[in-house]
Amino acid sequence: MELRLLATFEKVATVLSFTRAATELGYAQSSVTAQIRSLETSLGVELFERLGSRIRLTGAGERLLPYARGMAELAEEARTAVAATADPAGTIAVGTMESLTSYRLPPLLEYFHHRYPGVRLTLRPTLGDETRQALRQGTYDVGFLMEPETEHEGLESEVLAPEPLVLVAGPAHPLAGRTELTAAEVAGAQLVGTEPGCPYRDLFERELAQWDPPFMEFGTIEATKRGVAAGLGVALLPRVTVTEELTSGTLVELPWEAPFTLFTQLAWRRGKRLPAHVRLFVEQARRLVSEQRG
Repeated sequence: MELRLLATFEKVATVLSFTRAATELGYAQSSVTAQIRSLETSLGVELFERLGSRIRLTGAGERLLPYARGMAELAEEARTAVAATADPAGTIAVGTMESLTSYRLPPLLEYFHHRYPGVRLTLRPTLGDETRQALRQGTYDVGFLMEPETEHEGLESEVLAPEPLVLVAGPAHPLAGRTELTAAEVAGAQLVGTEPGCPYRDLFERELAQWDPPFMEFGTIEATKRGVAAGLGVALLPRVTVTEELTSGTLVELPWEAPFTLFTQLAWRRGKRLPAHVRLFVEQARRLVSEQRG
């Protein structure tokens, strides 16, 4: 089996599309089709079922996929080992979310930009379920999660930090002077939030579900903060995202503590051999997030 054919198979199996695989690999679609047929001929089995415009792996294809991924990772590890370069190099596809990209990752991105210019970081903005699926499929090398659970099927994960949440309002909001709030009173206020799928938005909504409060959706954290500062409602956000506003008085903290805890985590596919430059990224993420907490 040629490594080139296995790499093409792994890409098609990951994206389940000959067209998309050809685009990402830089091949003509006919070349991808020919390579898959050549691999199937050499193995004497069909690897994909063609279902009209869709495809899916056969049983043989599912059995081959982990071997193809393992061989691709081993080939990358071999290339790195014989490169004879003192500086790490390579591309890292990183799944992340807005709150982490904007408020946790800048020191890490700056560090790699200046210290390791040969490492190219590609940030892919996705939320929890999508990030986990992309990691399992091998589309992402590593992914940042902010979740209450710290174990994820098919993934290795490392907790980098707990992420305290804070309920905030504008300084002129009617609840701003209160010393105590119940969940019912919080639900009775106009709630402002990011998009559904955001872990703290979903948990907040679930906690107040018995009152079925409406949410005014602003999409991004920055837009949410501006809306809250303008007096449009209250929002539950990670403390790290509102530190400056709480210090300046643009926002105030309300006396309600979320009954759930989120953890910022770094995850990758279980069993995946992490190349040296990816291991370096994990180590530096651990160190820099720890320093932020300190």
